[in-house]
Amino acid sequence: MKLFTMTKTVMRNLVSGPATLMYPQRRRVYTPITRGRIEITINDCIFCGLCSRRCPTHSIMVTKDNKEWQIDRLKCCTCNLCVEICPKKCLLMDNHYFPPVTERVQAIYKQSLDIS
Repeated sequence: MKLFTMTKTVMRNLVSGPATLMYPQRRRVYTPITRGRIEITINDCIFCGLCSRRCPTHSIMVTKDNKEWQIDRLKCCTCNLCVEICPKKCLLMDNHYFPPVTERVQAIYKQSLDIS
C-alpha cells in the first residue's frame, strides 16, 4: 500500500513544475507584513533613545551628542518594538532582509545627522 502512495508522489513530482522559485529569473515578492530590517529616516529623528531602551536585545545605540544612530543587524530579532515606541515615527520595518555578511562589522548599520 505504501508503494502506491510513494509512486503517486513520485509521478506528481515528475509531472509538475519545480517546487522552488527560479531565483535569478524571478525575484521573490515579500508580503507587506514581512519583518525584514529596521530602517530610519535620520532627518526626522530627535535622538531621544527610546528605541534603544525598548530593544530587548540591545542592538540599537543612540548617541545624542554626536547625533548618531546605529543598529547591529545580527543582534536584532525584528520584534518591531522600537518602531512602535518611536515618538516621531522615523523608524520603519522594511520587508526586505539585509544582505548576508562575512564579518560582524559589516552587519553594523550606522547613520549620523549631518550638521552643515
